Amino acid sequence: MKSERTAALWSVDISIAVLSLATIIYVFMTPSIVLRILVVLMIIAAIGWLIYDRWVKDKHEVAVYEPIREIILIDEFGERIKGWDIVGETSMLIGKNTRHNRVDIDLSGSDYASLVSSQHAVLNCVNGLWYVEDADSSNGTGIRPATENKSNKIEIGRPYPIGPGDVLYIANTRLLVN
Repeated sequence: MKSERTAALWSVDISIAVLSLATIIYVFMTPSIVLRILVVLMIIAAIGWLIYDRWVKDKHEVAVYEPIREIILIDEFGERIKGWDIVGETSMLIGKNTRHNRVDIDLSGSDYASLVSSQHAVLNCVNGLWYVEDADSSNGTGIRPATENKSNKIEIGRPYPIGPGDVLYIANTRLLVN
């Protein structure tokens, strides 16, 4: 099915290219400079739209995630150490509990607690979808989506969607989204 759709799209692209070339040849045989400029601008717009539609648009589609039930602290072997139930929650602060600071996901007892900021990251649920955002931490927050093999550091102040199977890196501490 996909190969049929791809072949159909390429035949449309080729038809548009041939029609554009014929139009260019015809227009440039006429003496009207205004008509020439108008056709060139229309062709540039059409080519730009085709490039966006075929190669750019699909890369920016938002993933649809299953509901998240739990955040799990895991060790370097992926074994469970501790878990936090997030069903019914709307926001969860990740960091370390102190006398002056209370967090929902406390990593003060983890192996790399010294690298975790007191308010390191926040999880927010919007319309049933969860997002992680770095809270201007000292050592950064990363994410490894379940569909990828490498982790990416997230930008401060930019929420990133998360789903089951993703791994969050709070400094060097790993949290599995489940």
